[in-house]
Amino acid sequence: MAEEKTDLKNLTQDELVEFVESLDQPAFRGRQLLAWIYKAGITDFAQMSDLAKEFRLVLAEHARMSSFNGPLIEVSRDGSVKFGFSLDDGYMIESVLIPEEDRCTLCVSSQVGCAMGCHFCLTGDMGFTRNLNRAEIINQVCAVRDWLLAEKTSAEKTSAKKISNIVFMGMGEPLANMDNLLPALAILTEQRGLNISPRRITVSTCGLVPQMLELGSQTNNINLAVSLHAADDATRSRLMPVNQRYPITELLDACRNYPQKKRQRIMFEYTLLAGINDSDETARKLAELLSDIPCKINLLSMNEGGGEKEFRSPPHDRVLRFQKILRDANYSVFIRQSRGADISAACGQLASSADYADDADKKQEKKDKQKMHPSFAI
Repeated sequence: MAEEKTDLKNLTQDELVEFVESLDQPAFRGRQLLAWIYKAGITDFAQMSDLAKEFRLVLAEHARMSSFNGPLIEVSRDGSVKFGFSLDDGYMIESVLIPEEDRCTLCVSSQVGCAMGCHFCLTGDMGFTRNLNRAEIINQVCAVRDWLLAEKTSAEKTSAKKISNIVFMGMGEPLANMDNLLPALAILTEQRGLNISPRRITVSTCGLVPQMLELGSQTNNINLAVSLHAADDATRSRLMPVNQRYPITELLDACRNYPQKKRQRIMFEYTLLAGINDSDETARKLAELLSDIPCKINLLSMNEGGGEKEFRSPPHDRVLRFQKILRDANYSVFIRQSRGADISAACGQLASSADYADDADKKQEKKDKQKMHPSFAI
């Protein structure tokens, strides 16, 4: 039986050092490999010119470098780009590139589906299939980076940028996949790796308290975003089942104890749902709840077409009123403009194109459809 080759995209720098040492090579060869894979973007051992030919042959025998090839691509009217990546087991995941004047943000996925079941999120309706491994997380970034480079060299796309920011806000709950998230963050931030500043990486969570504290203790300078969406337990439990396990008081205590640099602030994500969590009274209650936490607040109107049909986006004047109450309480409050809604790439819309019925005998059909393609309209 042939030996299964080690995917080097699954290894951190320290693990690459251990790997090359197991092949009777000095430690610095592992650091060289990391630079070839990520800084140079090389996927063929034969091109690694400063490695001995004999070692390159050994690497080809024992190792490989996975990649995402031929993604489905859909471009929004607002310039956002959605990528559909096929996994080895036939499932697909989605990533979204959001270009802006001063930055270019990539929203990446951490799981196939999601187990959190937030009722306003279409991804949650998919249910959970599996965690992504490190390579599957990293390869989203590598594939979009390579796509941008190709676009930049094309005559029609001279304005293409490089990725400046990474947000873990795609499919899945990142903190439910800590075993792969933490090594992926190490590769993203390593100077010889993808060399993205931790200050430009944000990890979002629906509120897994123990994992939040672990993230803070195991990483340095990574930004935390917390999906709050309510100012009382009854409303939050209705919207987010995770609140029954980690209620608001416990969640906010974890936010107070989250290690941050002096000028860092936690980002609270708050999706406004008409008649449910958008009242003046709720805004005042939210201001009181967060009063001793260094934070900023992102308001986002419900993206209709994601989540349960009873939820609706509030009128824009209601959103502005909610923002004003929080700003009058001295909070930095931003209204996040939904991007990519026309291609089902906005928050809460990354999911399968399968029919999300609750009928038990359709579960396998939904899974089969999700294997074939997600929510593309190409």
